[in-house]
Amino acid sequence: MSGEQGAGAAPTGPTRDTGVTRVRRIASVIGLPAEHREEYERLHADVWPKVLERLTLSNIRNYSIYRHGDVLFAYMEYVGDDLEADMAAIAADPTTREWWSVCEPLQRPFAERAEGEWWMELPEIFHLD
Repeated sequence: MSGEQGAGAAPTGPTRDTGVTRVRRIASVIGLPAEHREEYERLHADVWPKVLERLTLSNIRNYSIYRHGDVLFAYMEYVGDDLEADMAAIAADPTTREWWSVCEPLQRPFAERAEGEWWMELPEIFHLD
């Protein structure tokens, strides 16, 4: 969850209208070398409350990170109206920036990610509500 979801790069994943809130699903991946697994999992077992608060204030919901071998897979839903502004608010938050400074050295971004991305966003291939 550091510069994690590419704050600065606005995800372009599919959206759906639930009748109440418009939801944009965002999935992304990044590498996690084996030597950093334990530390990364320890950090994410107790994410700093101010980081979680900022994510919630920025309309992030249903956020999960999974690991398969050396790959982290993140999924989140965005329920706001201005993704770019909300991502900028996350990126500008001092506590979140400090969190990223702890997490990012543990991660290894994929070379084929888009310019400006830290986590590489994935295209949605299929969805069923």
